[in-house]
Amino acid sequence: MPDNSQLGHWTTESTESTVPGRRLSELVEQAVRCTADCCGASSMVTEPGPERSAVVTHPDLAGLVAVQLRSGDGPIPAALERGTPVDSADLLSERRWPEYRAVALDSGVRSSVTMPFRRSGLTVTLSLYSFRPGALEDAPHGPVRALGDLAATCLVRDRSYGAALTELEQLGTALRTRPVVDQACGIVMHVLGCDADDAFGVLRRISQGTNRKLSEVAARVVARRGRGLEGELVSLSN
Repeated sequence: MPDNSQLGHWTTESTESTVPGRRLSELVEQAVRCTADCCGASSMVTEPGPERSAVVTHPDLAGLVAVQLRSGDGPIPAALERGTPVDSADLLSERRWPEYRAVALDSGVRSSVTMPFRRSGLTVTLSLYSFRPGALEDAPHGPVRALGDLAATCLVRDRSYGAALTELEQLGTALRTRPVVDQACGIVMHVLGCDADDAFGVLRRISQGTNRKLSEVAARVVARRGRGLEGELVSLSN
């Protein structure tokens, strides 16, 4: 059973509680099980923005991922750039990626292959490692390809589901706070003798100027029935 270690944003901080972390953990563990002569695997997900999540099946492999992200050179950056699998049949004779080669050989790794899987602006890379040269040449055409495709598809689905939940939560908050905002607008309209749009604009300017939520500002206006706020409301209405 692989000793699953996590690289959260390229540190040793665990990402096991995150959805990408769980997906990647499942991917690397299953990839090792179904690939002959594979001694370990690493995977990472890259989305728009600076943050990335990565996992490895053994702590010794963390250095192979870290050196590539630090130097910008190695199978992972190459696979991300090309969009196609990148392999090294024998790292002992490899002349590309000297830093990666040194760390790999120091860990006993003789061959590796990295496969990218792209979906909707998201890229998952799966890297397999072997103690034997030439052992992984057929890996990109085997079951790990289906595993990588499935992982990328699931991560895109998870991202869409998370975005939908966030939107639903925001909508729920808006619906819960709408009555008090409407009530506060009515009070501002009465105090200032303005229409609803102007009243809402005053509340919004107070919210922005005090760095407080609109609902909090509205609740304060309602609680005080506008008393003691006349001067502030008038100044913000001009």
